[in-house]
Amino acid sequence: MKTAQFVHTQPPAESVQRANSICPRQNHFNSGRKLRVLSLAVFTLLVGLLACDSDSKPAETAKPQPKGPELITGRSGFQKVYVAARGWNQDARPYRLTSMATSDGDGHDGKWAVWRGSFASASTHAAKSYVWSGSTADGAPSRGVNPGTEDSYSPTNSSTQVFDINFLKIDSDQAFATAQKHGGEKVLEKDAKIPVTYVCDWNHNTNELIWHVIYGASREESKLAVSVNASTGEFIRVEK
Repeated sequence: MKTAQFVHTQPPAESVQRANSICPRQNHFNSGRKLRVLSLAVFTLLVGLLACDSDSKPAETAKPQPKGPELITGRSGFQKVYVAARGWNQDARPYRLTSMATSDGDGHDGKWAVWRGSFASASTHAAKSYVWSGSTADGAPSRGVNPGTEDSYSPTNSSTQVFDINFLKIDSDQAFATAQKHGGEKVLEKDAKIPVTYVCDWNHNTNELIWHVIYGASREESKLAVSVNASTGEFIRVEK
């Protein structure tokens, strides 16, 4: 019985050459794929580092813009200082309200950035002023309510007669409109830069609360001053 004999044969030369020609291309393909994977990993790492760096930086906030002046009428200014005065003494009552001229405005609309309220306490025989400021002008009081110094008070002093706040029904802009009809328009036509200031106090002779509309920074420098009833808005008289 014959057994099969296995004879080791050499592959054809053409096959060997084909295999040798394929292997370098395969090796080159494998190397290129590894390089691309490595490049992708490095890119991913860099993106992650940049993201972490950007997250670690605080967010930039817009710089706050400086606030402009706050111009308000006399009654609004009075309410602000009245609250502070009642904190000083519960029986505090006003005897004068005055606007203060600044470079923030001209008062032609009845508004100013600074108002001063003067108050008296009968129980303590003391007087105290409070200034509200919404001004940004140089030399003006700081913004908000600023207390003044305490002084002595006498109820018999006619120049510091206290009044009930319910009498203050007419605002400074309304008083200005009335004063304009009684000489104010002509004054501003001649000089539109004249500031118009305001004083509100009690007239003990006529028992009425009066707005004094002053065409000038003070009574001494005024071109015109007009009295207007602070309860009814009626014209009273031309003071100057």
